[in-house]
Amino acid sequence: MFNNNLVLYLENQKSQSMKNQIKIFFLLTFLCTSFLFSQSEVKPPKGYSNDIGNMISMLDNLKKRVERHVRNLDQEGTDYLLDENANSPGAIIFHLAATEAYYQVYTFEGRSFNAEERAKWEMALNLGAEARKQFKNKPIKYYMDIYDEVRAKTKALLKTKDDEWFKKKIGSMTNHWAWFHVMEHQANHMGQLALITKRI
Repeated sequence: MFNNNLVLYLENQKSQSMKNQIKIFFLLTFLCTSFLFSQSEVKPPKGYSNDIGNMISMLDNLKKRVERHVRNLDQEGTDYLLDENANSPGAIIFHLAATEAYYQVYTFEGRSFNAEERAKWEMALNLGAEARKQFKNKPIKYYMDIYDEVRAKTKALLKTKDDEWFKKKIGSMTNHWAWFHVMEHQANHMGQLALITKRI
């Protein structure tokens, strides 16, 4: 009789444990799914027109994903060159900032870089052999701070515009297409950074 009761008790405990595990599994699944969907929503932040806000949402999402590949790099990783013609992760982040800075003056002021801006951004914009010599021995934070500063300016400038401005043509492209290009440019280099950082 005692043995039967013990068996029944153990089976009941086992069943209860299984039920708890199932509950935990579904709870974790729900939380993970909710997190993934919340991260994947394109939604205009407060203060922006609809189309510009959607672009900001995508730009910022991509920027976070770019930075995920590099934020923990040490100095060796920041300056790492995949081969003699490659660009380092630090240089690529600088390049992303320079490209975005260029499209700021192009879309908001209708011009190219002036002499002072060229001195600041041209090497990072074009990269190449001289950039490989110059862009080293600085921590990844140095480059990420530059990127942050440029993005903050982009967002402040875009907040002053509306979707009618976004549709306007400037040169051979609309303002919308220009900022789409900035976004796809980030995506291109995100893949490059993913490859490079796996080789470090």
